[in-house]
Order: sequence, then structure tokens, then C-alpha cells
Amino acid sequence: MKLTNYLGDKPFWQVTARLALPIAFQNVLTSSFQLVDTMMVSRLGDLTLSAVGMAGQWGWLVNLLGFGLCSGMSVFVSQYWGIRDLKGIRRVLGIAIMTALVLTCNFLAVALAAPTFVLSLFNRDPAVVETGCRYLTIVCFSYPAVTLTNVLATVLRNTERVKLPVYVSLVTTVVNAVVNYGLIFGKLGMPELGVAGAAIATCISSWLGPVLLIALSLREKNLLTGPIRELLAFGPRNLATFYKKALPVVFNEGMWALGILVLNMIYANQGYEYYAGMTVFRTFSDLCFAFYVGLGSACVIMVGKSVGQGKIGRAVQDATRFTCLVPLAGLVIGGLTILFRYPLISIFAAGDSLSARTLETALAVTVFCSVEVILRNIPYVQVVGVFRSGGDTLVGMLCDLGSLWLVSIPTAWLAANVFHLSFLGVVMAAYVAEDLPKAILCLLHFRSLRWLKPVTKEGREGLEAWKGQRNA
Repeated sequence: MKLTNYLGDKPFWQVTARLALPIAFQNVLTSSFQLVDTMMVSRLGDLTLSAVGMAGQWGWLVNLLGFGLCSGMSVFVSQYWGIRDLKGIRRVLGIAIMTALVLTCNFLAVALAAPTFVLSLFNRDPAVVETGCRYLTIVCFSYPAVTLTNVLATVLRNTERVKLPVYVSLVTTVVNAVVNYGLIFGKLGMPELGVAGAAIATCISSWLGPVLLIALSLREKNLLTGPIRELLAFGPRNLATFYKKALPVVFNEGMWALGILVLNMIYANQGYEYYAGMTVFRTFSDLCFAFYVGLGSACVIMVGKSVGQGKIGRAVQDATRFTCLVPLAGLVIGGLTILFRYPLISIFAAGDSLSARTLETALAVTVFCSVEVILRNIPYVQVVGVFRSGGDTLVGMLCDLGSLWLVSIPTAWLAANVFHLSFLGVVMAAYVAEDLPKAILCLLHFRSLRWLKPVTKEGREGLEAWKGQRNA
């Protein structure tokens, strides 16, 4: 059996590199928003860092729901792109923009109306809640901008226009860093606003994203700049078709995010110093995860395009290759993270503003999660990259949510409250209990090939022809 069947040949890698590297770089830039905030806020101490991390969980929930919307949208955009149905792509874009605005405005309203309630979900320390509320009531205005940026970038990426979102992310990242520095510490002629300054900087740079994407798209005359009537050319049947595929993904991401919030409550209730350490780890782990997102997005584009065209054999071959490559990428990146863990953590330790317990927690969690990511990447590439691009948004949801809610959360609660394990022990129990059963279930579904569910006529005809050839 040829190794290229699993690791890819030269044409495969040429296309993968052209798609994955810009997307990965864009996600590195996007993740650096949180990195810049965390690095600068960490100078304000453990309590402030923990408060910002907890407040950021509400925005993280919004972002995951937006990611679910974009993933559901990708099912249509990638397959429509395979047959060059441009009107269909713009119709889906119109539905996604409308949905994104309704979704994010609801979360914004809750953050403004009940910030104390949101913060108290994670910690009841009055000082932590008060600091977190100051951050949350400002940063919530960035929610619509971030989701709109992701929706617009999804269309560009899935139609193989991967460079424009990178340019925009580069500009917004620089603006975020400069304004953060000025408003948090009172530099560059700006007022010293502390944690509120970090929130204002995030809002300014976030809204710059959709503005730049639309302005540059008007100059390029790409798919985002078609007639407005094509964005609004959807009726009840179009909405039903879209939501039939997209809602399971949005529900999946929403319930998964809610489950992670429950786990974070378990973590946070063990002490804000431990949670601050977890916040430090997540900040640079998000940068590492950007590379997996790049490969996963390339998988969506390549597999979805082939499925939409009816080239099922190629879709299955590419899906098999990505199934092998993404966990292997976790082995390499995880190893490098362990190797450089001390310099990475030391970035946040400048000025002795973080306690020894926070730094020790960050180091311990980094080592474990850098090894465990190999296991975590197996279901990630299946659910996000393969199943959804093939048109199957339901089974991945069941694997995702079943493993989290029925196994991981009860295991973590027992580890913390019955067996009284250490903070690291609780994290280890939660991660393995979620990822091991999910990986097994996803691989079984992948081998069954029942994830192939085209949404185009050409795809359905190609699937029937391919099945006939296999059974012959």
C-alpha cells in the first residue's frame, strides 16, 4: 500500500500548502488578539488576568457559535464553488449575515444587561467579578464585528481567495497591539484605562475587520460585492435547506461551548490562581491550534469541492490523507511546545506579577495538553474537516456532544468533588474522557463512508456512480 495514499503526493501538497498556510497564518494573527490582551493584562496581576479570562469565556461562546454558523455555511459554499454556482454562494452569504447579526446582538444584550450574572457563572469572588464586569460591558460590542468578519472570510476562503483575509488580519492585529499598549498603560498620548483599555482596543480592531474586508472586496470586485438582491434572494425553502445543515453545526458548537463553560466552572472553583494558569496556557495554545485550523480548512475546501463536483473518489482519498496528517501535525507541534515551554511561559512572568502557583499550573497543563492534542486532533479533523464538508452535520454533533456531556463533564466533576484530585488531575480526566471515546466513534463513522451527503445535483449523481463502481 502506497504511503502517498495516507500522506499525500506532490499535487496534493501543492494545493494544501496554497490553502492551509495563509489560513493558518490568518488564524495565528486572530489568536494573537487574545495573546496581546493576555500578555499586557498579565502585568496587572493574577486577579485581573483571571477576571479577563473568565469574561472572555462569554465572547468565546459567541465565537464558537459563529464558527458553527461558518462551518454549516462551508458545506454549501465549498460544494457550490465546485460547480461555480455564484448566485447560490451569495444567497447563502445573505442568510449567514442575517443569522450572525441576530445571534451576536442577543449575546451583546445579555452581557450589557447582566454582566454580574455572566461573571458569577465562573467565580463568586467580588473583586474578580467587579473587574470582569468592567471588561465585559465594553468588549461585548466587538461580538457582531468578529462574527461578521468570520462569515465574510469564510466565503473568501472557501472560494480559494485565501490571501485577502490574511492581509486584513495583519492590519487589525497591529492596530490591536498598538491601541492595547496605549490604552492599558497610558502610552502614545492615550489615557491610562487599564482593563477597560484592553476591551476598547479589542472593539476598535474588531470593527476594522469587516470594514476592511468590504472595502478591499469592492476594489477587487470579488464574490462579496455582487448585487444586493442576490444576497436577499432567499425564501422559506432556501432557509429550510440552509438551516437543516447549519443548525446541527451551530447547536453542536453551542452545546459544546456550553459544556466547556461547565468544565471551566469546575476549574475556576478550584482557585483563581489555577484558572489564571489555564488562561496563560490557552493563550499560546490557540496560536498552535491555528495550524490545525489551516489544515482543517484546507480539508473542507478540497473535500467539499470534490464532493460538490461529484468526484467522490478524490474526496475520499483527500479525506483519508487529512485524517492522517492532522494528528501527525499535533505530534510535531506538541513536541515543539513542550521543548519551548519555559520561554513561552516566561513571556507572561515578566515583572513578577503572576504567582508561582499560576506559572507552575501553566507549565504542567502545557506538557499534558501538548501530548494529548494528538488524540484530540483525530475527532477534530473528522467532525470539522471531513464530515461537514461531505454534507453530514448530524453524526459529528452526536459524537461531539455525547462524549462531552455524558462522559467528560461527569468525570471532571467526580475528579474534583468526590476524588479531590489535583487541578492537573481534573484537567487530565476531563480531556481524556472527552477525546478517547469521540476519536473511536469518529473513526468508525469515517470508515463507513456514510458522511458522504452531497447538496448539489452533480454530487449526488457522482456518489451514485461511485457506489456502482465499488459494488461492481
